[in-house]
Amino acid sequence: MESSEQTQCVSNEHPAGGSGVNGHFDAMVKCAAAPGGSAPAAPQPPGAESGSPRPVMESWREERTRSAEDNETSLPSLAAAYTSILRGLGEDPQRQGLLKTPWRAATAMQFFTKGYQQKIIDVLNDAIFDEDHDEMVIVKDIDMFSMCEHHLVPIFGRVHIGYLPNKRVLGLSKLARIVEIYSRRLQVQERLTKQIAVAITEALQPTGVGVVIEATHMCMVMRGVQKMNSKTVTSTMLGVFREDPKTRDEFLALIRS
Repeated sequence: MESSEQTQCVSNEHPAGGSGVNGHFDAMVKCAAAPGGSAPAAPQPPGAESGSPRPVMESWREERTRSAEDNETSLPSLAAAYTSILRGLGEDPQRQGLLKTPWRAATAMQFFTKGYQQKIIDVLNDAIFDEDHDEMVIVKDIDMFSMCEHHLVPIFGRVHIGYLPNKRVLGLSKLARIVEIYSRRLQVQERLTKQIAVAITEALQPTGVGVVIEATHMCMVMRGVQKMNSKTVTSTMLGVFREDPKTRDEFLALIRS
């Protein structure tokens, strides 16, 4: 399935447009083939042929990269790293106001990145329903908080999601949970937008999906160019949202209404 991503940074005073594609996420995962005499092929779902792409449904099942046990094990080293940062900034980690700061900061960073502990399949398995509905479903203005992977400062804003069902619908709150899983990681907005759209496509196999994110990046607000009113807008359109201008325009009109 083809995808379309649009990125634009918009200032309240001087709107400007641009486009870009972030290729960090691939909806299809290749399986190793087993030529004659070589090692056997990796296990595949029933019906999949050797050397063919795995069904898109498979790639959402292998996402968790950090466990609760990992958090407990890594907390002391994270706290020690924050102690080193405080010293590097010329502060005294032993003064009263900073005694517990390294542990607080380490715990907070683990929370900010808790999306690494979650898998989409864990929250969607019991919330996909067979339903004879083929009209657009939209959930807009979903609050989003993330962390810029380049500067480790916050990104925050709103996510708008729409999809055209193909005999299956998703519990509405699960769309917000998908946003939470992918946003609570170190991110760039372009990749985040695409990951949300692809996850919905993999889970539901709908006729089309559209995702738009409007966000403020603190790396542009409190450092660097320091543009207080700037916002970054990214979009990913899949399926009929990409192929049919009328469907895309309907989606964009509804999220702006």
